[in-house]
Amino acid sequence: MKKKFSVVVAGGGSTFTPGIVLMLLANLERFPLRSIKFYDNDGARQEIVAEACKVILKEQAPDIEFGYTTDPKTAFSDVDFVMAHIRVGKYPMREKDEKIPLRHGVVGQETCGPGGIAYGMRSIGGVLEIVDYMEKYSPNAWMLNYSNPAAIVAEATRRLRPHSRILNICDMPIGIEGRMAQIVGLKSRKEMQVRYYGLNHFGWWTSIEDLKGNDLMPKIREHVAKHGYVPSSTNEPGVEASWNDTFAKAKDVWALDPSTFPNTYLKYYLFPDYVVAHSNPEHTRANEVMEHREKHVFSSCAAITKAGKSSAGELEIDEHASYIVDLATAIAFNTQERMLLIVPNQGAINNFDPEAMVEIPCLVGSNGPEPLTVGKIPLFQQGLMSQQVAVEKLVVEAWIEKSYLKLWQAITLSKTVPSASVAKAILDDLLEANKDYWPELK
Repeated sequence: MKKKFSVVVAGGGSTFTPGIVLMLLANLERFPLRSIKFYDNDGARQEIVAEACKVILKEQAPDIEFGYTTDPKTAFSDVDFVMAHIRVGKYPMREKDEKIPLRHGVVGQETCGPGGIAYGMRSIGGVLEIVDYMEKYSPNAWMLNYSNPAAIVAEATRRLRPHSRILNICDMPIGIEGRMAQIVGLKSRKEMQVRYYGLNHFGWWTSIEDLKGNDLMPKIREHVAKHGYVPSSTNEPGVEASWNDTFAKAKDVWALDPSTFPNTYLKYYLFPDYVVAHSNPEHTRANEVMEHREKHVFSSCAAITKAGKSSAGELEIDEHASYIVDLATAIAFNTQERMLLIVPNQGAINNFDPEAMVEIPCLVGSNGPEPLTVGKIPLFQQGLMSQQVAVEKLVVEAWIEKSYLKLWQAITLSKTVPSASVAKAILDDLLEANKDYWPELK
């Protein structure tokens, strides 16, 4: 009889929560559950999602205990895993993160550049609060954190909670690997073995093989040179234009180092002028999400609750999120699965800052991750990564020290920002917009 686990989803009111519940239900054979709880500090928003999930669980797995709460003690007591995806300030603040930099002619993006820095300054406190609740009420639990911006959050937990059982993960490489598998005609990215290194949203694949050891790079290279990461026979009619553009633009990012394959987010750092020229400062990604995804998920949840049956709404399983189950299963059953995680470098990349939080393959077991050695990286990548790590460290120092100067330095150092004067103008606008969320800077 396999042990059954108890999970709390921190960020229970998120539009991604129903997809995660459906994904957990689809994976009960390998990751059995006895209890699922939701926790959110916005009770009203959480209730809409939770009541629909209650209907789904009653239909599919009535033996799993379910509850939702805004009380930390209730939420975090007797849990084995905390799955955290919080968004401090929700989508209205994301909209400001995107639109304020664009007003100054700078990339407006949720995790990159000044917008990502603003979001990071809001997220640090929220993520630390969840770590502390977990350690107080379930000290043996693991926190699987996929709250953005993952790079800044990971640096903050490294600095401020160095001994915590927290693993920072990101599903973007997973999505890209899924596309690579399609390009070479494989059913799943799990039929590939990859080598990858970098920072979160800032990395490169250096080797992609099938499970027999055949090199898949030449075939992928041929495709990416023409189409980026857009598969020929795409079966994703629902992919929005902004995402399609991102996957297609990978072709230009790849051309800077054709011996590797880049993470799509590098377009924001390497082609910021292109991104700004193709952005609408009045209508950004946050608006797209609020108009489509958020409306769709919440109306589906309301319909399910009203009808008392899951067929009344259209909620989709979040396949990307199966990565979280892979990670939980690896820890729970000591599978030693190979996974990409954000971990302290500590020599894995031997010509890079040992204290940097890097995204690299690790073997994962019940004691957490064991990073694999990457070795020496080329000067181009080393230079880009050094600049970006400095940005992330300065943001965390600014948060700890409540330092206006360090935050100005961080924004100035971002490759997306053209000058210190533009950085200051953006910072002053972001400061005004975030006065309810950031520490008071001096």
